[in-house]
Amino acid sequence: MNAVGVIVEYNPFHNGHAFHLKASKEAANADVVIAVMSGNFLQRGEPALVSKWYRTKMALLNGVDLVFELPYRFAVQKAETFANGAVSILDAACCESVCFGSESGNISDFYQTINFLREHKQPFEGNIHQFIDTGVSYPKAVSLAFKQLANSEKYLDLAKPNNILGLEYIKAVNEQKSRIQPLTVPRKNADYHDEHFSSETIASATSIRKAIFSKLDGKTEIDQYVPEPTKQLLKDYLHHYLVFHQWENYWSYLQFRLLHTTPDDLREIYEMEEGLENRLLAAALEAASFQEFMRKVKTKRYTWTRLQRLCVHILTNTPKKEMNNQLGTASYLRLLGMTSKGREYLNKNKKNFSLPLVSKLSSFKDNEILLDVRASRVYSLGVPNQLKNEMIKQEFTQPPIYIK
Repeated sequence: MNAVGVIVEYNPFHNGHAFHLKASKEAANADVVIAVMSGNFLQRGEPALVSKWYRTKMALLNGVDLVFELPYRFAVQKAETFANGAVSILDAACCESVCFGSESGNISDFYQTINFLREHKQPFEGNIHQFIDTGVSYPKAVSLAFKQLANSEKYLDLAKPNNILGLEYIKAVNEQKSRIQPLTVPRKNADYHDEHFSSETIASATSIRKAIFSKLDGKTEIDQYVPEPTKQLLKDYLHHYLVFHQWENYWSYLQFRLLHTTPDDLREIYEMEEGLENRLLAAALEAASFQEFMRKVKTKRYTWTRLQRLCVHILTNTPKKEMNNQLGTASYLRLLGMTSKGREYLNKNKKNFSLPLVSKLSSFKDNEILLDVRASRVYSLGVPNQLKNEMIKQEFTQPPIYIK
């Protein structure tokens, strides 16, 4: 069975994702789609709208055959680390290809850009440092440095987030000497960060979440942008857990952590640097909400995403030492869900998997998975008190979801 891999968050699953799945399967001539999906906290440093279990159901009901969790140590990370973890999981699961959406939509653009960067490594890195010295953020510095060197349409636009991720996927495939074949399809209509609807059927996850939070009365305005299973699962989640997750659900816990932690201890948190702990502590004393807190700590040098990731690491109490010891590539395959076709693929191929398959957390004794457990416990703080224990227990008792 030919398997194509996709690297996703599905926050939530929408029509653009459905287009990507269909196009990926066609591009790879695949029988099976394997998704590596972020857990309860995401790459941009945000809690997922609904839990990984509900997002797994969305994936399986909309065309994915197997869902593996991207561990916290890769999920809440910069693009390079995120890509390394995800590609290593797809490689271990015997995927023939990985297909990603990109603003470019042309795989040759990626290889030309990678070759150009390899040939111009020193001046490129020098330009990055020069731009950082002017006070801009690292992603902005990378984009400006590349533009200064390679002002040509045959190279990627490194100001576009999906181009950057795609570049890192291919670099990860090369560095890991994986047999995976990278493929790309163009993103359809909505940009990654679009906050407003600009099409009749395709919208970004950002704009969909914004619409959801602006109108929580059950009469959602997102119906035309998401498939029917997503509509129903969002409705079910809100009915059962009474909330959708966002940073404001966790603000009081983050504020408590900041105000009851010494500056010395904060300096040990992963991604804390350059005296940021003092800025965070000062803002925590004054801010009445997470949004106000972020506005106070935001600078030209640090992106909103970078600061949000740091806040997640503070919330989960993840020190530099623990995270740095676990980077590189994945060490297990945590199975979240499967369809009948996915189960058939597992039965035929799992003996060839290069990493242990984890289908039940209580039977897996690897210390590296404890960070995922801690992140799930923290995520449960976002639901009402009477439901916290239920969500915490689910991490250990939930078997992989099976959709026939």
